[in-house]
Amino acid sequence: MKLKAYGRTATIRSALLVGSAAVIVPTSAIAQDAEQEQAAQYDSAEEQAASPDPNIIIVTATKREQTLQEVPVAVSVTTAETIERAQIRDIADLATVVPSLQVSQLQSAFATSYSVRGFGTDGNNIGLEPSVAMFVDGVYRSRAVAQISDLPDIQRVEVLRGPQSTLFGKNASAGVISIVTKRPEFEFSGSVEASYGNYDAKVVKGYVTGPISESIAFSAGAGYNNRDGFLTNGFNGEDVNDRNRWFARGQLLFDNGGPLQARIIADYDKIEERCCGVVNVAPSLETGIITSPLIGGQVNDFRDNPDGDVIFTDVDPLNDIKNYGISGQLDYEFGNVVLTSITSYRETHLSANQDVDFTSASLASGANIGDADIDTFTQELRLSSDFDGPFNFLLGGYYFDETVDTRDQIIYGDDFRTYADLLIRGLTQGTQSVPSLEATLGALNGTDYTGQFFAEGQGFFNAITQDNEAYSVFGNVDFAFTDELVLTLGANYTKDKKQIATDSRSEDVFSGVDLVASGNRAIFAQGLATQVGNILMLGRPASQAEIGAFAAANPAVFGQVATGVQTFADANDTNPAVNPLLALTPLQFLPPFQNCPNAVESCSTNDDDWSWNVRLAYEVTPTLNVYASWATGYKAPSFNLSRDSRPVPADFAALQQQGLAVTNLRPGTRFAEAENSEVYEVGIKGNWGLAAANLTVFQQSIDDFQANTFTGSSFVLSNAGKQETFGIEFDGYVRPTDALTFNLAMTYLDAKYDSFVDSPVGDLSGVAVAGVPELAAVFGATYDQEVNDAGDRIILRGDFSYQSQVQVLNGLTNYIITDPATGERDFTQARAVAQQYTREVNSLNASLTYAMAMGLEVSLWGRNLLDDRYITTIFPSVAQGQSISGYPNQPRTYGVAAKFKF
Repeated sequence: MKLKAYGRTATIRSALLVGSAAVIVPTSAIAQDAEQEQAAQYDSAEEQAASPDPNIIIVTATKREQTLQEVPVAVSVTTAETIERAQIRDIADLATVVPSLQVSQLQSAFATSYSVRGFGTDGNNIGLEPSVAMFVDGVYRSRAVAQISDLPDIQRVEVLRGPQSTLFGKNASAGVISIVTKRPEFEFSGSVEASYGNYDAKVVKGYVTGPISESIAFSAGAGYNNRDGFLTNGFNGEDVNDRNRWFARGQLLFDNGGPLQARIIADYDKIEERCCGVVNVAPSLETGIITSPLIGGQVNDFRDNPDGDVIFTDVDPLNDIKNYGISGQLDYEFGNVVLTSITSYRETHLSANQDVDFTSASLASGANIGDADIDTFTQELRLSSDFDGPFNFLLGGYYFDETVDTRDQIIYGDDFRTYADLLIRGLTQGTQSVPSLEATLGALNGTDYTGQFFAEGQGFFNAITQDNEAYSVFGNVDFAFTDELVLTLGANYTKDKKQIATDSRSEDVFSGVDLVASGNRAIFAQGLATQVGNILMLGRPASQAEIGAFAAANPAVFGQVATGVQTFADANDTNPAVNPLLALTPLQFLPPFQNCPNAVESCSTNDDDWSWNVRLAYEVTPTLNVYASWATGYKAPSFNLSRDSRPVPADFAALQQQGLAVTNLRPGTRFAEAENSEVYEVGIKGNWGLAAANLTVFQQSIDDFQANTFTGSSFVLSNAGKQETFGIEFDGYVRPTDALTFNLAMTYLDAKYDSFVDSPVGDLSGVAVAGVPELAAVFGATYDQEVNDAGDRIILRGDFSYQSQVQVLNGLTNYIITDPATGERDFTQARAVAQQYTREVNSLNASLTYAMAMGLEVSLWGRNLLDDRYITTIFPSVAQGQSISGYPNQPRTYGVAAKFKF
């Protein structure tokens, strides 16, 4: 594993890009072989029989059935066939075949985030809903963690690029991932499959569907996915980054041929995994303290052994997640108008535990980084027409009601006091230690602190509840000027209300000490002793007894001296050059929390917004369509539901003025304003049977993008003024023979911050957005050939995914330099060091399948066959100075699989 430019050499990479198309397969499925795709193209056998072109893929990106060529929207479609052949297990794997989609998973499973065209919300804060909305069978999943388990009985996955607010009721400002599952069928059928691979990977799935009566059909599916971890915890020998997941899903369909159809879906999935392992990519002086004999901690040696896949942690990272829910869809036809109702109730329960210092030292004995319960109810009603005339419409309403209860805590371990003592000795050049500091501050504040600073069992305990209610009305109107020219106008009005209530406390005694007030007393005492000593001509500071005697003998003079000294102390207690205690502020790791609502903060939002869409589509020929569109999107304000949720500056000032601010409170970001996105897009789509090509050019921006940044001790939520991306997307295929198909999908992105003045790492205005590659491409091929008269087939497929080298982080907050005299911050080093850390992706996946006509298929498969290793992202190591940590990607995996369809 290399830290910079992890791919192979340029020569090898070029050869792969040019020459490997013969053994690799596509990204999004524009079209596949007719026999492979028929099951994913239509919801019924009648539709399959009626289709004049077996290569057409039906999508519902606009909530109407249209072919991929006809739909005037930038959408990538991955079919069930591609998912099966590519051994795609979850949404993270899907990113390897859709170049505009990126998926990252950081400190835990709930920290999973999706981005499309470079836009996406960091998932490390449970208060943040994604900018890329996730829907499963029309039901909104409000957090990424609600759909990261194995993909169920998939028919297709549609990735809609750009804002989709005029069609979807909630938070689709950057895009939509829409998973469509198979409907129950009235003919009995099913499948069972099993796979085994390296890391003792075991996957078992089953699916069955059939009739219960002439008008009711059912389907049921279940799966189990278990694998050893590809990281080893050197502290206890346990595997980390393993897989342990299972799901079950059932459906009922009522369809008697009349105007009413009903579909009920229930699902349950569970994840119990050790995730997510962290490696130390750059140690610091503090790292050396942790590994010193006084503490005896261990940290992986990444620079000398980058491919060792060994971490050290005394707290196994554990993720326990449960998702379950039920939804019902009713469709009623009134002639050429259909009324659709989708009702759902879902629950998500998660618990994540992790060693926040990522070492084997017992610095944090308990670090529950996220317990949460999410209860969500949604209701959608929409009315759509299918008239023969020039006018058609879709009108809808959406209601959303959700409660989030989240809890987290950090508790100091038995090594933390020793670690803090060594840090204090270093910061004070050996003049102070934890015991002497306890005595010094105890004397200044009249409190006995003996044995209380950084003691085992102290910590921070955070509990927050959020209630969110929203509704929207949306609609689209199509007007066909001619059979070829169609104008679409769309609008969405959304009203979103949130209310949070916090119950959080810090039991870290040292973090509760007011170093400004303590320093004020120290400055006053030192100044008074010096002044009295000078008056008495002692040649040294006066003792307490001498000061007392002087005050008794000269009360008027003493009063003047004391007043002058106090004035000096008041003017200088925030000056680091005068108040040396301020140098210890970085060691106040867990300062008190300002609970809300309070007399100043209502801790509620009540926001609304209009979104719009204008699109003109023209059919140049029966095989070539063009369109141009302008659209806006909206994502509601979000609260910072972390232990670094702080009042905004105006509320902070009001709390101080009223004497309500808790000790050591600093202004920060309690919430982020709403996001508003806008995109201008031009597209051309052609399908000539033997070949197809789609090209999209767009300019997309998000105002007040909700950015969530880790600073080394907490997460800071803020609004980036404006993030903008110019992009070009291409996908296409060519079929030189009936058996062979080549695919290519490419995305060029120029993503930058137009304005981000107050980022945690300085002004990022005009700077490229970290983590967004300029070029992402997937090269692919499928060879599907009958081998005998019985109808057996051999299928060879693969895909090569490439992402150009990109800086993974805009800046490292632990490299910010603060002037001790002025308090001004210099971000130059923080940005320069971050520029040294880049990643490049070169991932080759392939499979070879022998499919028998009687329904049995046997496959060999491999993912990341080049074993391309890189660090997905980096961050400041917790409480370890200028140390840097990061998350490694998954290594090469491979195995065998068998599937039987009946």
